[in-house]
Amino acid sequence: MRKVLLSGCEASAEGALAAGCRFYAGYPITPQNRFPEYMSERMPEEGGVFIQAESEISAINMVYGAAAAGMRAMTSSASPGISLKQEGISYLAGAELPAVIVNMNRAGPGLGDVTPSQSDYFQSTRGGGHGDYRTIVLAPWSVQEIYEFTYKAFDLADKYRTPVIVHSDGVTAQIMESVDLHLHRKRLPEKKWALTGCRERLPNSVRSLALTPGVLETHNWALAGKYRKISLRETRHSKYMCDDANLLVVSFGTCARICHDAILMARAAGIKAGLFRPVTLWPFPYEELAKLAGKAKKIFVVEMNMGQMIDDVKIAVKNNIRIFFYGRPGGGVPSSEEIFREIKKI
Repeated sequence: MRKVLLSGCEASAEGALAAGCRFYAGYPITPQNRFPEYMSERMPEEGGVFIQAESEISAINMVYGAAAAGMRAMTSSASPGISLKQEGISYLAGAELPAVIVNMNRAGPGLGDVTPSQSDYFQSTRGGGHGDYRTIVLAPWSVQEIYEFTYKAFDLADKYRTPVIVHSDGVTAQIMESVDLHLHRKRLPEKKWALTGCRERLPNSVRSLALTPGVLETHNWALAGKYRKISLRETRHSKYMCDDANLLVVSFGTCARICHDAILMARAAGIKAGLFRPVTLWPFPYEELAKLAGKAKKIFVVEMNMGQMIDDVKIAVKNNIRIFFYGRPGGGVPSSEEIFREIKKI
């Protein structure tokens, strides 16, 4: 184990390298510029390939090619750049190719602002491209977690042959924290489906185009079955002081980390508040949240957007409890004191 001081971008890159990622293609965009810069230094040191593509669209299609050849491949970007990658992400999902996409959210819509945000929740959890597909979405709340979650993302991508998104923001991208680099490369899974040359085997086919009548419908039903398995097996969450909570605060990522301090303030003031943090934004932990909501009197959703995760919260609790919301759209990062004031109002 080695403890070092890293930014979120650097830690995520180290997690990818530890997982065996040996292909990175990206394009600079604030607030994740340090990611491709760091990968340009580290990837050659690990014997991998780094490419600064001419655009975000080029980068995601290069990842498609590397993934089809069996490599552990990834890209990173921030909100407008991720929007440009959506067609390629849809292709990856349709062709059942494993890949990792790191999104350091900035404010939107449009070019918006370069400040931190959580405005890409819909894009990440609903399948931001065309077609019936999903992506696994992991939401870290610290530099240590983005290191570990990026590593885990490659295992999940290979296990289910699907794109996985690490959904972070400009705060985690740029802050620096101590990180335990304790993860090590394991034996990578064999990929018999990959396009690795066929001198000694029959040719493989990797594609997302299906023109024969009925073939695409059959394929989509098969994808839906895979997504059901993911929902049953890979849902993750964390909870803090929830057992006796009358007020359940629901938040994710950086915002949840800020809410954690607000919960401690509330407890010190005699308010029985608890924090529920979805770790997988998809699959969303509906059942786990519903169980806790059955004990609480009110739910308070906090996000750095106009209210996107609140839709999933409503699905989970089925209107059986009063829901309050506080959001900071456009790059505003709430303070723990700010959230505590809202808790007192509720």
